[in-house]
Amino acid sequence: MAKAKQPAEIPVSTMRHSAAHVLAQALREKFPKVDLAIGPDTDHGFFYDVMVDPPLRSEDLPDLEKRMKRIVKANQKFERFYLPIDEAIERLEKEGQGYKVEMARDLKAQGETELSFYENTVKQGGAEKSAVFVDMCNGPHVEHTGQLGAFKLVSVSGAYWKGRTDQPQLQRIAGYLFATEEELRTHERNVEEAKKRDHRRLGVDLELFTTSEKIGPGLILWLPRGNVIKEELEGWAKDTEEKHGYQRVTTPVITKEDLFYTSEHLPHYKESMFPPMRLDEENYYIKPMNCPFHHTIFSMRPRSYRELPLRIAEYGLCHRYEDSGSLMGLMRVRGMSMNDAHIYCSEDDAVEEFLEVLKLHEYYYRTLGIEKYHMVLALRNPKNDKYHGDSEMWARAEALTRKAMETSGIAYEVENDGAAFYGPKVDFQIVSSIGREFTASTCQLDLFMPEKFDLKFVDKDGSMKRPACLHRSPLGTHERFVGFLIEHFGGAFPLWLAPEQVRILPVSENVHAYCQELASACKKAGLRVTLDDSGETLGKRIRNAEKMKIPRMVVIGDVEKQKNVLNSRDYFSGEKTEISLDAFIAEALDEIRTKKLRQIAKPLLVDAG
Repeated sequence: MAKAKQPAEIPVSTMRHSAAHVLAQALREKFPKVDLAIGPDTDHGFFYDVMVDPPLRSEDLPDLEKRMKRIVKANQKFERFYLPIDEAIERLEKEGQGYKVEMARDLKAQGETELSFYENTVKQGGAEKSAVFVDMCNGPHVEHTGQLGAFKLVSVSGAYWKGRTDQPQLQRIAGYLFATEEELRTHERNVEEAKKRDHRRLGVDLELFTTSEKIGPGLILWLPRGNVIKEELEGWAKDTEEKHGYQRVTTPVITKEDLFYTSEHLPHYKESMFPPMRLDEENYYIKPMNCPFHHTIFSMRPRSYRELPLRIAEYGLCHRYEDSGSLMGLMRVRGMSMNDAHIYCSEDDAVEEFLEVLKLHEYYYRTLGIEKYHMVLALRNPKNDKYHGDSEMWARAEALTRKAMETSGIAYEVENDGAAFYGPKVDFQIVSSIGREFTASTCQLDLFMPEKFDLKFVDKDGSMKRPACLHRSPLGTHERFVGFLIEHFGGAFPLWLAPEQVRILPVSENVHAYCQELASACKKAGLRVTLDDSGETLGKRIRNAEKMKIPRMVVIGDVEKQKNVLNSRDYFSGEKTEISLDAFIAEALDEIRTKKLRQIAKPLLVDAG
């Protein structure tokens, strides 16, 4: 007899998928009329979406978990079988599984002729077995429930069927699962740490940004402190781009619809655009991207090869319609300021320009201490009709992009779908300190739009040629990048990015005038400084400064006034230093000039799998 697999040999994703199946079984035991929808594995566990009356409450989770553990202890065997699709639909209808019936009918429409089911069986004496639970599922599953690993149910939340707001709202029961108890406990500790670093929580605590239902979801109100971070990043980008030969432009936030028909964003991108406004008998759209405007600028007059590469940059304000269910803090919004630029060059120079963009990304990430990121080269899937342009054009664009990536020596993944509809792209995926992965920025090589906008330049031999266009945004949008940095630094920004760099705390009224002199000198030197002379106790003022994560806290008493010095406390190290004003300012300005990293986001405890 073949030896059964041990849990350590089983992919954790299989354990998680099987746990969703066991959760469905426990739900059926507790709520016999539950209507099961879908139950996949996730990055850290599993969930099942269901419809049940009366609705589930968080108080139901402990009982469901106990039922799951009894099923696990029984070592019920997973066995797969198939049914002809019409028979499967009839069976699901009899069981009152409306969502499974809908899925089955969709599969039938796609040409499927049979469906996969799994049943949990228990021995009834001798060789006889009895099925105790059956669910439509493609698997895979573990061999028996005893191989599930360590799990915990953690939440009940709402979830729309098929992820669409026009569909019924279900309830999602979610849980964590890891191969061992130790990994599960580690993940739970990491989750608690992650809550402390969540940019939505810190955004409120540190008074960085807010939203308002009066204004609309996904539309960010930058508060004064958050605006400092945004403007520091933008100023850095502008200075850096000027050194790299970029020229800045500003373009309108609305345009006539014909521009987007030329670019083919209409009708193909229409679902992600806000509805048109009717003005002067014409339709106008709020822009979702800057590209067509920059192409229009390139085409305003004849261009020569001597002008290339032409690098046009803009922190352009764009608006895109995102489903309300997908909005999430700063990470997914409807209004965004994008670190955008378009590079127009000859195809012969496209690889070199692409490499320069990659180096720019590396510079920004290294300066900010971002180490956990990877790149994804997204290519065209010829079978997908969303892509435009002919095969020859795509072959050239993809060959140039591959050559750039291979020349760079940077490791990357290939995704044979997911390119922009007009060209291949490289996405930079960064992971925040709490484990969220986002596309922070992108670089795209485009041979399609120069043809659509009839972009040309006069080459050395006098012939007219089309440029290649690189779309790039190393710092992404203010919204997403600041959201990432809040979590990356845990809200404790390095001195150059900190909204408030110095806070001066007088011990008593006797030193108030001296503190005002210090604050004035710091402001004159260009430091962002506040004088906290509120009526609160010194202890409370110190705690307030620590809560706001101020990099430099300066406490001034009679001794400091008499010696004409500052008592400076460093937030990152906790060290207290007696220092002269001139030395304090010099050290701070040097730290700002060099963009010194005093605190790179600390990784969570360990990788829990």
